[in-house]
Order: sequence, then C-alpha cells, then structure tokens
Amino acid sequence: MKAIVYEETGSSSVLKLQDKPVPHPGAGEVRVRVVVSGVNPTDWKSRAGGRVSTALEAPKVPNQDGAGVVDEIGPGVKEPSVGDRVWLWDVAWGTNEGTAQEHVVVPAAKAVALPGTESFDTGASIGIPALTAHRALTSNEDGPARLAPGTLAGRTVLVTGGAGAVGHAAIQLAIWAGATVITTVSGERKAELARLAGAHTVINYRTDDVVTAVRRSAPDGVDTIVDVNAPANIESDVRVLKPSGTIAIYAANPGESLTVPVRESMTKNVRYQFILTYTVTEEHKQHAVAAVSEALKDGALRVGKEHGLPLTRFPLEATAAAHDAVEQGTVGKVLIDVAPPS
Repeated sequence: MKAIVYEETGSSSVLKLQDKPVPHPGAGEVRVRVVVSGVNPTDWKSRAGGRVSTALEAPKVPNQDGAGVVDEIGPGVKEPSVGDRVWLWDVAWGTNEGTAQEHVVVPAAKAVALPGTESFDTGASIGIPALTAHRALTSNEDGPARLAPGTLAGRTVLVTGGAGAVGHAAIQLAIWAGATVITTVSGERKAELARLAGAHTVINYRTDDVVTAVRRSAPDGVDTIVDVNAPANIESDVRVLKPSGTIAIYAANPGESLTVPVRESMTKNVRYQFILTYTVTEEHKQHAVAAVSEALKDGALRVGKEHGLPLTRFPLEATAAAHDAVEQGTVGKVLIDVAPPS
C-alpha cells in the first residue's frame, strides 16, 4: 500500500511516498481503508519538531484525522463492522501510524460511525477541530459536561477567529446546543464564512472596536470565550466576559507566553481553561466524541465553502504541499485524497 512516511523531523521535504505492507488488526482493533486524510496545525508542527532536525526511532506516518471504510476487524470487535463508513480521531497520537496512508489500524473506539448523509470530507474535517471546540464549550464551572440541543440555551459564546477550523466547529456546535454566538474575524471574506457557519454577530476586529461591538450584542457580557489568540485578545476578553465566565485557550505559537491581567481577572472570578485535545481526560474525550457524533447525525456539523469552511485538496503524493498550506495559514480545511470512495 502507499503511505507518506518521515524518518526525521524537519521541513515538509522529509515526507516521502513509500510502499508499506498492508497491516492487520489485532484484538479490539479495526483496519480502515482511508479515503480522506485531514491536516491540522499539530500535524505539521509534530513533523517539524524543534529547530534542529532529529532522527526518529521508527518511521512515522503523519496526520491525526481522517475518514474511510472499515475493511477488516480484529478479535472481540462488535462495532464497527466491515463496510461501515467511519471518521477517525487522534490516530497518530502516541503511535507511528497516522492517516496519510491507504490503510490504518486503530482501536475500534477511534473509528466512529459516519452518517450516510455526511461525506468523507466532513468526517476528515471534524476530529481535532470539533473535539477541541467541544471541550472549550463545556469548560465552564457549571457545565454542561456534554453538549446536546438546548444545553447552552440562554448563554452567549464569543469565538475569536471564527473562520478557522476550530472556530468554525465551535460556532456550529454552540448553535446546535442553543447558544447565541458572536465571532471575530480579520476581514470581509472571513466574515462571510463565519456568517455561513451560522454566527449571529460577526465583528471585524481590524475595523471595529471589539469591546464596544460585543457589548452592543451582549450588554451583560459573554459566558464563554473560545480563543485562538489569547496573547492578543486577553484584555478585551476579560472586559467582555461575564463574572465567573470562562476563557478557553486552545492555540499558541512555540515559546509564546500570556500575560494575564490579574486584578481584573480576580474581580470577575475568571476561569482560564487551557486545552490540548490529545491530553484531556478520558471522560472529557468520550463526552466530546459522543456529542460530535450526535451533532453529525443532526446535520449540525457541515463543511465546504457553502457552510463556511472552504476545502483545499491535495493528492496523497502531495502531502508535503498540504502540510505547507496549513503552515502558511490557508483559510478553511486542508484535505488529502488518499483513495477513491469505493
């Protein structure tokens, strides 16, 4: 089978197309024929490593997210079944086998049913972004632990960077759960994408005063902030947050620090929740997977330009270019076509 492999960290040039033996699942595992692989910032950052190239102990296949069809199951697996369409999450975390290959073996729990109404593109786009967004939206002290229709009714959520993959998922999940959603973007093109995702209020932070604009839509403040750039936004975040509200922070550049306005945060009893989806508790992860699955069934998580998340595609052999596209900030979601759907 064809696979993208790297044997040392470094630039995207370390990614090579190779032939590998087709693997077989063990107990509790399934093999998935990957149709589409999704690329996230953590994929290229993991591949890049530090400033100095480092040889790996074993060859590694990149990419955490993907979607495909189960084509073999191991002993003891009751579901999914052979022929089931599935979406995949955290595939490469703690292993050397990611989704940038024609077949991948994963624990059965990491192959989740993909509704027949949804595309493989959707399945490959939701893993890290939607699971991260779910944790951010459930990080308030008074819950909910798992999103469902109505669980955020009466609450207002501010999503910074609403045109990004996590921001897009946060908008859609929050609306599905009944929240009022405000988002910030950097220009009109991204504003239109945020509107297509369903945001109720869209603010251009380059031309509008964010605090004034948020207070106009939410005079009492917002309950939760899902923040893509806390170092730049922290002062305005604290000003527009309700007392006992939560600022959920899920992104950072290497070596980046955050200076917190301590007195203002104390006065409001602000909660700061830092998030890396790979290392959340098992309970948080299972709540997220279950809620995302329900949102998928309800048609609440949609991708594509018409839904506010443009798709940029590459063939498997151009995985290096796909990684570069994500590193360079391509708007929307970058996908890799690994194999035909059937």
